[in-house]
Amino acid sequence: MLGEMLQNVRENRPLVHCITNYVTANDCANLLLACGGSAIMADEMEEAEEVTSLCGGLVLNLGTPNPRKVEAMLRAGREANRMGRPVVFDPVGVGCSAFRREASSRILEQVQLSVIRGNASEIAALTGGEAGRCGVDADASAASAEKSARLLAKKTGAVVVASGATDLVTDGEALYCVHNGHPMMRTVTGTGCQLSALTGAYVAANPQNLLRAALAATCTMGLCGEIAQGRLQPEDGNAAYRDRIIDAVFHLTAEDLEKGARYELYEG
Repeated sequence: MLGEMLQNVRENRPLVHCITNYVTANDCANLLLACGGSAIMADEMEEAEEVTSLCGGLVLNLGTPNPRKVEAMLRAGREANRMGRPVVFDPVGVGCSAFRREASSRILEQVQLSVIRGNASEIAALTGGEAGRCGVDADASAASAEKSARLLAKKTGAVVVASGATDLVTDGEALYCVHNGHPMMRTVTGTGCQLSALTGAYVAANPQNLLRAALAATCTMGLCGEIAQGRLQPEDGNAAYRDRIIDAVFHLTAEDLEKGARYELYEG
């Protein structure tokens, strides 16, 4: 099931428009190349719609927002909706400031999102919870994260991916718990942003099955974090680990994903 999602990415080689942040843009672009897709990153509002029209999917990342970039996101999002292209939204640090909360609200109101991918705290913030005010690395409790993820999915019609010690993937009804990943992933800035970019490629290549595509992307990122940690040498640190994650994505096969993905399905 999940291997087919990856195989479709390799075969279709989707071009993904990422309006992302300057902290992680290079790693996101390289990760997209590693998985079989490619990236274009254009955050100028005068070209946002035109660039989006050329792409198979769109990723909106709130990591380093400003008014011009938010307007570009809105224009790109509306164009993607007009063309029937999937849109992934990563509300980075949404609980940190009133500006980010307002920008997120505008995106939620004006753009039909396909997937919302954030950490448990950010997902909670989008549903009005207090957990999201702690920063970009904060986690909510498991029970709270599940409740917030389901609620946001039902409210928006999007698949929601809540990242944490256990990742949650839900469309509001079915809920997948993903157990792949490694604690060392927290030492690399932007693994969440990379997952959002990866999800953009997976949903662009599998637009008719957004839930499974988001699940496959989530398992891929976690599994590659495990593989990368296992390949570290004693003298390696987090910089080498970052590179090995991208290398693991590059070499991952559909068979590897089927064998290595660890997840459970909960209905209702």
